[in-house]
Amino acid sequence: MSLSLKEFLARQAPTPAADRVSSGSPARYLIEYNPKRNGKAVYTIIAAKALTRRHVTLRRAHAAVTEVVATGRAIIDVPCVEDRETFERELRDCQLIVTRYEAPTEIDVAAIRERTGLSQDQFALRFGLDAATVRNWEQGRSSPDKAARVLLLTIDKDPAAVEKALSTAA
Repeated sequence: MSLSLKEFLARQAPTPAADRVSSGSPARYLIEYNPKRNGKAVYTIIAAKALTRRHVTLRRAHAAVTEVVATGRAIIDVPCVEDRETFERELRDCQLIVTRYEAPTEIDVAAIRERTGLSQDQFALRFGLDAATVRNWEQGRSSPDKAARVLLLTIDKDPAAVEKALSTAA
């Protein structure tokens, strides 16, 4: 008889505190189903255990692994990553693709604007920004917050998507 992941984990003893990593930093990851796995199964139970070892609740680990199997991808916050390479290797060994999923901590606004070929005023106008804010970012008087860094990253990767979103917003 085949057990579902939820049934299997319900039969397991709770993850002992000694089995969990003792310290680490929080991180957000995109976990994807690896289509090039050459017929190998995704090791869902081992992947869920790797997540719970890093203080992800069993419910959230189950939901993330189920989402990966069902849709091909999931985004998850991992509260305690002790060693990025070790964690990512554990999930890759489960036939998953693992990528950090976070806004850049720093971004070169002037380089992005220059790649668009626009002046500061044109760049601000085209992408819904304040021209003074763009000048302040480029001159180092202020830095873009997390949401602005995501917007700037999107402008850098696909400016037409931002223009389309702004033109259909009204």
